[in-house]
Amino acid sequence: MIFERGHFKTNSFTNLNESLKETRMFSSTKSESKPTVFISHKHSDIEDVEELKGVMELFKDMGAKIYIDSMDNRMPDDTSGETALRIKEVIKHCKKFVLIATEKAIESYWCNWELGIGDTHKYIAHIAILPIKEKGEHDFQFKGNEYLQIYPSISFEDGNERYIRSNKIIESGYYVCKPRNKEGVRYITPLKKWLNQ
Repeated sequence: MIFERGHFKTNSFTNLNESLKETRMFSSTKSESKPTVFISHKHSDIEDVEELKGVMELFKDMGAKIYIDSMDNRMPDDTSGETALRIKEVIKHCKKFVLIATEKAIESYWCNWELGIGDTHKYIAHIAILPIKEKGEHDFQFKGNEYLQIYPSISFEDGNERYIRSNKIIESGYYVCKPRNKEGVRYITPLKKWLNQ
């Protein structure tokens, strides 16, 4: 499933101030009891701040501590080599890497560079793509479909599908889905479990 823009939009501020404070004070040297997640996104693409807040809330509700570079008070005012070094340091430190894969993020040099750093340091087991298409588009029109063939992605199951082997219903919720294998089978893990692996 590829999410449509607006899916994560929220007006709730539950625990958001705490999340922002944690991001602003994020330390890449301090050990954490919570799973840490580097969220890569195209800054100018998330015009709708409520959508980004919704993604933050999703991970916060799953017990994760999130890092978003645009909210880091340790970042220099102007993009520089220092910016890149800080981002590399934090990606290495974080347990998981998630790319909010909008069309503009897929076209962004920075987002692709961050994904490359994540790929180098996190490997497939700790990377997930959060695909977001424009309203009204079909899944096949999503410009990042090749990403979904390589990396696991975050999906929502509505409780109407069944596991192939056991025929049990897949509970409603968010999952991390590996790309389909040669037999067309995809393996899924509940997002909360994935965060803690």
